[in-house]
Amino acid sequence: MNQRDMSEKKVELRTGYTTGSSATAAAKSALLSIINQKKIENVDIILPRGSSIQIPVNSCEFENEKAKCTVIKNGGDDPDVTHGAEIIVELSLTEKIDEIEIDGGEGVGIVTKPGLGLEIGKPAINPVPKKMINENLRDAGKEILEKKGIRIVISVPKGKELAPKTDNPRLGIKDGISILGTSGIVIPFSTASYAASIRQNLDVAIAAGNETVVLTTGGRSEEYAKKIVDLPVHCFVQMGDFSGYTIQQCGRKNIKKAYVVGFIGKLAKMAAGVKQTHVKGSKVDMNFLSELAKKANANEEVIQSIKKANTARHVSEIIKENNITGFFELICSETYRHMRKHSEEKVPIDVILFDFEGQILARKS
Repeated sequence: MNQRDMSEKKVELRTGYTTGSSATAAAKSALLSIINQKKIENVDIILPRGSSIQIPVNSCEFENEKAKCTVIKNGGDDPDVTHGAEIIVELSLTEKIDEIEIDGGEGVGIVTKPGLGLEIGKPAINPVPKKMINENLRDAGKEILEKKGIRIVISVPKGKELAPKTDNPRLGIKDGISILGTSGIVIPFSTASYAASIRQNLDVAIAAGNETVVLTTGGRSEEYAKKIVDLPVHCFVQMGDFSGYTIQQCGRKNIKKAYVVGFIGKLAKMAAGVKQTHVKGSKVDMNFLSELAKKANANEEVIQSIKKANTARHVSEIIKENNITGFFELICSETYRHMRKHSEEKVPIDVILFDFEGQILARKS
């Protein structure tokens, strides 16, 4: 097999299904088990865009008018904290003819802040999964709905434990995960879900009346930023590798000020004009950094050692050892210039470059 075949084979990642699809499958299998009075092992569900997917049912218990089914969430090859979580649906028939009620139980978060398009005080079950559950139950239970109603309660036993690993705490979703999904399937390493969470985070900040946000490259830079910028937690947005996209969204949503905070690795890429700074997608440009060192009056020996440097962190060590002044300021200035451009010059920006101990190396606003 040649190298091209190998690399093509490598990208054939398995798609998975969302928490919304998992809940839909559990709900539909619960209804079918009541209708047919038998255990359901696999169930076909209709996805939002009209195609269908077969999902295995993990467990199924039923009586005449109620059932409980579980599905194990499978994210395919997408690294998702909910992968492997058990999604439980308890379904019961009610006297409310033709009505379908959808509620959240243990481990499904409760909405406490505006800006999510969900009712405050209600479970974090997004509109698309609700619609998908509704359509699938109506499709399977036409005859039942002529005489009865259906109530389902979705729970995720590990939801409370998983929630801190998601964006939910900062979005004001308490004590559990969200039941999510727009297409019903998880595209591996999809940027779409990350982009959606960035937009959602900005919407929550705006809905809470905050027009200043702090865009960080990750958890550690956020932790350091919180020590110097006093804003509510929902104003901190982890943009990860999507710096260009995030600042563009800030411009579109009329954010009045954005702090851009990070360490040398990500900021060096942003300073070079890279909009998406994923480690695999773009390398730190050592020639670019050596040019900045030249502008900061570094000698030829330092410039050559930067060109051969292993990482951006290594570059910062060389700069510090040789007492080069102005280099870190140049990184901030270039980051500032590019981020202003990505925002279409709409958003005032304050760039902060931290060292790895949380000290400010340079700043530009």
